[in-house]
Amino acid sequence: MMYTLVSIAALLATLYYYFTRTFDYWKKRNVLGPKPLPFFGNLKDSFLRKTSLIVVNKNIYNAYPEEKVVGIYRMTSPTLMVRDLDIMKHILVKDFEQFIDRGVEFSDKGMGANLFHADGDRWRILNGHFTPVFTSGKLKNMLYLITERADKFIQYVDEITQQQPEQSMHQLFQKYTMSVISACAFGVDLDDNIRNTLENMDKLIFSTNYSIDLDMMYPGILKKFNGSILPRYVTSFFEKLVEQVIKQRGGRPTDRKDFMDLILELRQQRTIEGRKRFENEKQASLELTDSIIAAQAFIFYGAGYESSASTMAFLMYEMAKNPDVQDKLIKHIDDVLKRNNGEVSYECLNEMKYLHQVFDETLRKYPLVDLIQRVAHTEYKVPGTDITLEKGMPVIVSACGIHHDPKHYPDPERFDPDRFSAENVQKRHLCAYVPFGVGPRNCIGMRFAKTQSRVAMAKFFSKFRVEPSKKTAVNFTYDPTRLFLLPQEGIYVNIVRR
Repeated sequence: MMYTLVSIAALLATLYYYFTRTFDYWKKRNVLGPKPLPFFGNLKDSFLRKTSLIVVNKNIYNAYPEEKVVGIYRMTSPTLMVRDLDIMKHILVKDFEQFIDRGVEFSDKGMGANLFHADGDRWRILNGHFTPVFTSGKLKNMLYLITERADKFIQYVDEITQQQPEQSMHQLFQKYTMSVISACAFGVDLDDNIRNTLENMDKLIFSTNYSIDLDMMYPGILKKFNGSILPRYVTSFFEKLVEQVIKQRGGRPTDRKDFMDLILELRQQRTIEGRKRFENEKQASLELTDSIIAAQAFIFYGAGYESSASTMAFLMYEMAKNPDVQDKLIKHIDDVLKRNNGEVSYECLNEMKYLHQVFDETLRKYPLVDLIQRVAHTEYKVPGTDITLEKGMPVIVSACGIHHDPKHYPDPERFDPDRFSAENVQKRHLCAYVPFGVGPRNCIGMRFAKTQSRVAMAKFFSKFRVEPSKKTAVNFTYDPTRLFLLPQEGIYVNIVRR
């Protein structure tokens, strides 16, 4: 009996030591931060799915208002949270080559070869060849696909709200973005089978899972052991979908001018190469296999579907709560459409400056993909501090913390689109607004996300307005199981025909 007790005590002591072995890391370097707990570090509430990780990071940010940086522990891994905007600018922009990697790689077989998760030379090659897919000229060519789906969506909204004005905005706009991204990324129109499959995959793709926590505790473990953050069902669906589209088009681009056409143009080359940064650098190349294409199709879907649907839902919520802003927006949209004979062209969208401001203020209050992460490629002296980061050290930025910091945005809970007037934007620090990231590794789909959202908003407010309903929440509690910001209460408003 005594031997058993001693063995259990020794085992517990060993486990305690193992799961706290790194917890003096920041103290030794005189970096302030919250006290970690064994195993969890500073992420207990997010690991136990009590609080959204976005909120956990924002709370840490808020707790150290005078610090430039904060030392935290994601599980047992020491990580530096940057609060100072000038340091952010160095890491994300000026010294980007030393922080090129995000450090969230996983198995190629599990869609890990996508542009968002790829690191090193693979990211350079993919970024260099896929960034041109999102130019304004390419978006203009695809605009007809977006406006066609938007018109059908508005017709659908008109039909359902005649019977039931109160609607779940997130679920409603998911139908729109799903149809747009299916047309623009895959070149297919939704039938009931594909729509049901995509809806069923929603939780599989956008819910947190413990593989992410595992990679925080043991950075790189997913890549090392060919693990993935996605179930095989998801990867199989996108592989089969891309295979089907390629077969339908005979492996060559058509005249649709959608993403698949643009990707099929690249596919003709079979191998794509990265741009040399200096003369003696070895030429990096990547075989553009169908699995690589499927990985890009997956990330286009993930980024274009959920983030835009959530942003538009939050925008509707703020319009219902702020009727004065909504009145100004509606008048602005009416005036611009009148000047353009009612046609929502690319030029017309660019004229809708106040709509841009409303959209940007929505993303300030609700930065959906909150966490910006980079990994130090070499030893790095943090500017303006005595801290030297070791090679491989993760660095994170809380967009939600920055966007709600009264130093950057006075009265941050107030919804005020005038924060994004041309004059105010010019006066603001480059890194004070980062819903799409900043620097060379920002979101390349930013223009597409803005375009599909603005088309829908322009057409929506030309026919409808929104008002609070019985289910309109006063405050939100964010779903701790969701990767993006999503209220547990849902986002409900009444849609009223003008």
